[in-house]
Amino acid sequence: MSSLPPAARWLPRDAFAGEVAVVTGGGTGLGLEVSRGLAALGARVLIASRDAGHHRALLDEAQREGWAVEARVLDVREPKDVRAAADAVLEAAGKVDLLVNNAAGNFVCPTERLSANAWRAVLGIALDGTFHCSQAFGRAMIAARKGVILNVVATYAWTGMPGVAHSASAKAGVLALTKTLAAEWARHGLRVVAIAPGPFHSSGAAANLWPDPEVERALRERIPLGRFGTAEEVAAHCLYLLSPACAYVTGECLVVDGGASLGSPMWEPGARVPSARRAREPR
Repeated sequence: MSSLPPAARWLPRDAFAGEVAVVTGGGTGLGLEVSRGLAALGARVLIASRDAGHHRALLDEAQREGWAVEARVLDVREPKDVRAAADAVLEAAGKVDLLVNNAAGNFVCPTERLSANAWRAVLGIALDGTFHCSQAFGRAMIAARKGVILNVVATYAWTGMPGVAHSASAKAGVLALTKTLAAEWARHGLRVVAIAPGPFHSSGAAANLWPDPEVERALRERIPLGRFGTAEEVAAHCLYLLSPACAYVTGECLVVDGGASLGSPMWEPGARVPSARRAREPR
Protein backbone atom coordinates (compact mmCIF):
# COMPACT_ATOMS: atom_id res chain seq x y z
CA MET A 1 0.00 0.00 0.00
CA SER A 2 1.55 3.31 -1.05
CA SER A 3 2.11 6.07 1.50
CA LEU A 4 -0.34 8.97 1.58
CA PRO A 5 0.65 12.51 0.59
CA PRO A 6 1.42 14.65 3.68
CA ALA A 7 -1.87 16.57 3.53
CA ALA A 8 -3.91 13.36 3.52
CA ARG A 9 -2.32 11.55 6.47
CA TRP A 10 -4.80 12.88 9.01
CA LEU A 11 -7.91 11.30 7.48
CA PRO A 12 -8.99 7.68 6.87
CA ARG A 13 -7.81 6.23 3.57
CA ASP A 14 -11.39 5.92 2.35
CA ALA A 15 -12.47 9.41 3.48
CA PHE A 16 -13.54 10.37 -0.05
CA ALA A 17 -14.11 6.94 -1.57
CA GLY A 18 -16.60 7.11 -4.43
CA GLU A 19 -16.74 10.92 -4.39
CA VAL A 20 -16.29 13.05 -7.51
CA ALA A 21 -14.25 16.22 -6.96
CA VAL A 22 -13.45 19.24 -9.14
CA VAL A 23 -10.48 21.45 -8.24
CA THR A 24 -9.85 24.64 -10.19
CA GLY A 25 -6.19 25.57 -10.42
CA GLY A 26 -5.65 21.99 -9.33
CA GLY A 27 -2.30 21.37 -10.99
CA THR A 28 -0.04 23.71 -9.00
CA GLY A 29 0.52 25.04 -5.49
CA LEU A 30 -2.28 24.57 -2.99
CA GLY A 31 -4.64 23.17 -5.62
CA LEU A 32 -2.14 20.44 -6.46
CA GLU A 33 -1.81 19.34 -2.84
CA VAL A 34 -5.58 19.32 -2.35
CA SER A 35 -6.01 17.30 -5.56
CA ARG A 36 -3.34 14.81 -4.51
CA GLY A 37 -4.98 14.38 -1.12
CA LEU A 38 -8.46 13.87 -2.54
CA ALA A 39 -7.23 11.35 -5.09
CA ALA A 40 -5.16 9.43 -2.53
CA LEU A 41 -8.19 9.22 -0.24
CA GLY A 42 -10.39 7.66 -2.89
CA ALA A 43 -11.98 10.51 -4.86
CA ARG A 44 -12.23 10.73 -8.63
CA VAL A 45 -10.64 14.13 -9.28
CA LEU A 46 -10.89 16.55 -12.19
CA ILE A 47 -8.29 19.31 -12.18
CA ALA A 48 -9.11 22.34 -14.28
CA SER A 49 -6.91 25.29 -15.26
CA ARG A 50 -6.00 27.37 -18.28
CA ASP A 51 -2.53 25.88 -18.79
CA ALA A 52 -2.44 22.21 -19.79
CA GLY A 53 1.24 22.16 -18.85
CA HIS A 54 0.23 22.45 -15.20
CA HIS A 55 -1.63 19.15 -15.38
CA ARG A 56 1.20 16.84 -16.37
CA ALA A 57 2.88 16.31 -12.99
CA LEU A 58 -0.31 15.18 -11.23
CA LEU A 59 -1.48 13.05 -14.14
CA ASP A 60 1.86 11.25 -14.16
CA GLU A 61 1.76 10.73 -10.38
CA ALA A 62 -1.83 9.49 -10.57
CA GLN A 63 -0.84 6.90 -13.17
CA ARG A 64 1.97 5.64 -10.93
CA GLU A 65 -0.21 5.55 -7.80
CA GLY A 66 -3.38 4.23 -9.40
CA TRP A 67 -5.40 7.34 -8.58
CA ALA A 68 -8.43 8.43 -10.61
CA VAL A 69 -7.40 11.86 -11.93
CA GLU A 70 -8.43 13.65 -15.10
CA ALA A 71 -7.63 17.12 -16.39
CA ARG A 72 -9.40 19.74 -18.45
CA VAL A 73 -8.25 23.07 -19.86
CA LEU A 74 -10.68 25.62 -18.49
CA ASP A 75 -10.86 29.40 -18.16
CA VAL A 76 -13.19 29.93 -15.18
CA ARG A 77 -13.95 33.47 -16.38
CA GLU A 78 -15.98 32.06 -19.28
CA PRO A 79 -19.43 30.91 -18.10
CA LYS A 80 -20.12 28.89 -21.26
CA ASP A 81 -16.89 26.94 -20.81
CA VAL A 82 -17.63 26.32 -17.14
CA ARG A 83 -21.11 25.02 -17.95
CA ALA A 84 -19.61 22.75 -20.61
CA ALA A 85 -17.13 21.41 -18.06
CA ALA A 86 -19.93 20.72 -15.59
CA ASP A 87 -21.93 18.92 -18.27
CA ALA A 88 -18.87 16.82 -19.18
CA VAL A 89 -18.29 15.80 -15.56
CA LEU A 90 -21.93 14.79 -15.14
CA GLU A 91 -21.89 12.82 -18.37
CA ALA A 92 -18.70 10.98 -17.43
CA ALA A 93 -19.21 10.51 -13.69
CA GLY A 94 -22.93 11.02 -13.17
CA LYS A 95 -22.46 13.45 -10.29
CA VAL A 96 -20.19 15.95 -8.57
CA ASP A 97 -19.76 15.86 -4.80
CA LEU A 98 -16.96 18.32 -4.09
CA LEU A 99 -15.89 21.61 -5.66
CA VAL A 100 -12.76 23.51 -4.66
CA ASN A 101 -12.66 27.05 -6.06
CA ASN A 102 -8.92 27.59 -5.88
CA ALA A 103 -8.13 29.36 -9.19
CA ALA A 104 -6.91 32.91 -8.60
CA GLY A 105 -4.49 35.56 -9.77
CA ASN A 106 -2.58 38.08 -7.69
CA PHE A 107 0.34 40.48 -7.71
CA VAL A 108 1.33 43.53 -5.69
CA CYS A 109 0.61 46.92 -7.26
CA PRO A 110 -0.09 50.32 -5.69
CA THR A 111 -3.74 51.13 -6.28
CA GLU A 112 -2.98 54.44 -7.97
CA ARG A 113 -1.04 52.54 -10.64
CA LEU A 114 -3.45 49.61 -11.02
CA SER A 115 -4.85 49.45 -14.55
CA ALA A 116 -8.47 48.68 -15.33
CA ASN A 117 -7.37 45.55 -17.18
CA ALA A 118 -5.37 44.30 -14.19
CA TRP A 119 -8.30 44.97 -11.86
CA ARG A 120 -10.69 43.13 -14.16
CA ALA A 121 -8.34 40.19 -14.69
CA VAL A 122 -7.99 39.41 -10.99
CA LEU A 123 -11.69 39.89 -10.20
CA GLY A 124 -12.58 37.87 -13.29
CA ILE A 125 -10.65 34.82 -12.10
CA ALA A 126 -11.16 34.97 -8.34
CA LEU A 127 -14.69 36.34 -8.00
CA ASP A 128 -16.44 35.77 -11.34
CA GLY A 129 -14.81 32.36 -11.71
CA THR A 130 -15.89 31.28 -8.23
CA PHE A 131 -19.45 32.34 -9.01
CA HIS A 132 -19.55 30.61 -12.41
CA CYS A 133 -18.18 27.34 -11.01
CA SER A 134 -20.35 27.43 -7.89
CA GLN A 135 -23.45 27.98 -9.98
CA ALA A 136 -22.70 25.39 -12.68
CA PHE A 137 -21.55 22.59 -10.37
CA GLY A 138 -23.88 23.67 -7.58
CA ARG A 139 -26.90 22.98 -9.77
CA ALA A 140 -25.84 19.35 -10.02
CA MET A 141 -25.31 19.19 -6.25
CA ILE A 142 -28.75 20.71 -5.65
CA ALA A 143 -30.32 18.08 -7.89
CA ALA A 144 -28.54 15.36 -5.90
CA ARG A 145 -29.21 17.12 -2.56
CA LYS A 146 -25.59 16.60 -1.57
CA GLY A 147 -22.32 18.45 -1.99
CA VAL A 148 -19.55 20.59 -0.50
CA ILE A 149 -18.06 23.74 -1.99
CA LEU A 150 -14.77 25.07 -0.60
CA ASN A 151 -13.63 28.57 -1.56
CA VAL A 152 -10.07 29.81 -1.06
CA VAL A 153 -9.95 33.40 0.21
CA ALA A 154 -7.37 35.49 2.12
CA THR A 155 -7.37 37.28 5.47
CA TYR A 156 -6.85 40.64 3.78
CA ALA A 157 -10.42 40.28 2.52
CA TRP A 158 -11.41 41.73 5.91
CA THR A 159 -8.17 43.29 7.21
CA GLY A 160 -7.11 45.03 4.00
CA MET A 161 -3.49 45.16 2.86
CA PRO A 162 -1.58 47.70 0.78
CA GLY A 163 -0.94 46.73 -2.83
CA VAL A 164 -3.68 44.14 -3.29
CA ALA A 165 -6.86 46.19 -3.75
CA HIS A 166 -7.87 43.97 -6.67
CA SER A 167 -7.35 40.66 -4.87
CA ALA A 168 -8.71 41.88 -1.53
CA SER A 169 -11.88 43.11 -3.22
CA ALA A 170 -12.27 39.83 -5.09
CA LYS A 171 -11.70 37.70 -1.98
CA ALA A 172 -14.10 39.83 0.06
CA GLY A 173 -16.70 39.11 -2.61
CA VAL A 174 -15.92 35.40 -2.47
CA LEU A 175 -16.30 35.41 1.32
CA ALA A 176 -19.70 37.12 0.99
CA LEU A 177 -20.66 34.59 -1.68
CA THR A 178 -19.59 31.75 0.62
CA LYS A 179 -21.87 32.91 3.43
CA THR A 180 -24.75 33.69 1.07
CA LEU A 181 -24.66 30.32 -0.67
CA ALA A 182 -24.28 28.54 2.67
CA ALA A 183 -27.48 30.17 3.89
CA GLU A 184 -29.30 29.75 0.59
CA TRP A 185 -28.32 26.19 -0.32
CA ALA A 186 -28.36 24.51 3.09
CA ARG A 187 -31.97 23.52 2.44
CA HIS A 188 -30.71 21.49 -0.53
CA GLY A 189 -28.20 19.56 1.60
CA LEU A 190 -25.13 21.55 0.50
CA ARG A 191 -22.32 22.93 2.63
CA VAL A 192 -20.32 25.96 1.51
CA VAL A 193 -17.15 26.86 3.42
CA ALA A 194 -13.97 28.89 2.96
CA ILE A 195 -10.35 28.78 3.99
CA ALA A 196 -8.04 31.78 4.40
CA PRO A 197 -4.39 30.76 4.16
CA GLY A 198 -1.60 32.99 5.32
CA PRO A 199 1.73 33.16 3.49
CA PHE A 200 2.93 29.72 2.47
CA HIS A 201 5.77 28.53 0.29
CA SER A 202 4.96 28.29 -3.42
CA SER A 203 6.71 29.44 -6.58
CA GLY A 204 3.79 31.64 -7.59
CA ALA A 205 3.57 33.45 -4.26
CA ALA A 206 7.32 33.95 -4.10
CA ALA A 207 7.42 35.47 -7.58
CA ASN A 208 4.40 37.75 -7.16
CA LEU A 209 4.15 38.63 -3.48
CA TRP A 210 7.67 38.48 -1.96
CA PRO A 211 10.05 38.64 -4.92
CA ASP A 212 13.17 39.60 -2.97
CA PRO A 213 14.70 38.18 0.24
CA GLU A 214 14.27 41.39 2.24
CA VAL A 215 10.53 41.52 1.58
CA GLU A 216 10.27 37.83 2.48
CA ARG A 217 12.19 38.36 5.74
CA ALA A 218 10.05 41.34 6.77
CA LEU A 219 6.86 39.40 6.05
CA ARG A 220 8.03 36.36 7.96
CA GLU A 221 8.97 38.46 11.00
CA ARG A 222 5.37 39.67 11.26
CA ILE A 223 4.08 36.10 11.65
CA PRO A 224 3.78 35.18 15.35
CA LEU A 225 4.74 31.55 14.71
CA GLY A 226 7.88 32.86 12.98
CA ARG A 227 7.63 31.01 9.67
CA PHE A 228 5.68 30.58 6.47
CA GLY A 229 3.35 27.66 6.17
CA THR A 230 3.53 24.93 3.56
CA ALA A 231 1.02 24.07 0.86
CA GLU A 232 0.67 20.63 2.47
CA GLU A 233 -0.30 22.17 5.83
CA VAL A 234 -2.98 24.35 4.26
CA ALA A 235 -4.21 21.49 2.07
CA ALA A 236 -4.68 19.30 5.15
CA HIS A 237 -7.18 21.82 6.49
CA CYS A 238 -8.89 21.98 3.09
CA LEU A 239 -9.38 18.22 3.17
CA TYR A 240 -10.71 18.44 6.73
CA LEU A 241 -13.31 21.05 5.70
CA LEU A 242 -14.38 18.90 2.76
CA SER A 243 -14.61 15.73 4.85
CA PRO A 244 -17.51 14.26 6.83
CA ALA A 245 -15.72 15.46 9.98
CA CYS A 246 -17.14 18.91 9.17
CA ALA A 247 -20.65 17.75 8.29
CA TYR A 248 -22.14 20.33 10.69
CA VAL A 249 -19.99 23.25 9.49
CA THR A 250 -21.20 25.66 6.81
CA GLY A 251 -20.77 29.34 6.04
CA GLU A 252 -17.55 29.52 8.03
CA CYS A 253 -14.03 30.58 7.05
CA LEU A 254 -11.08 28.80 8.64
CA VAL A 255 -7.97 30.97 9.03
CA VAL A 256 -4.69 29.07 8.64
CA ASP A 257 -1.98 31.74 8.84
CA GLY A 258 0.30 31.15 11.83
CA GLY A 259 -1.29 34.14 13.55
CA ALA A 260 -0.28 36.58 10.80
CA SER A 261 -3.68 38.32 10.82
CA LEU A 262 -3.59 39.00 14.56
CA GLY A 263 -3.07 42.59 15.66
CA SER A 264 0.43 44.04 15.46
CA PRO A 265 1.92 44.47 18.96
CA MET A 266 2.29 47.95 20.50
CA TRP A 267 5.19 46.58 22.52
CA GLU A 268 7.70 43.78 22.27
CA PRO A 269 6.18 40.61 23.73
CA GLY A 270 7.94 39.75 27.00
CA ALA A 271 9.41 43.22 27.48
CA ARG A 272 8.56 45.37 30.49
CA VAL A 273 6.74 48.51 29.45
CA PRO A 274 7.44 51.56 31.65
CA SER A 275 4.38 53.59 32.61
CA ALA A 276 4.17 57.28 33.46
CA ARG A 277 3.05 56.41 37.01
CA ARG A 278 5.96 54.03 37.54
CA ALA A 279 8.38 56.64 36.23
CA ARG A 280 7.10 59.20 38.85
CA GLU A 281 7.37 56.82 41.81
CA PRO A 282 10.35 57.49 44.10
CA ARG A 283 13.02 54.86 44.05
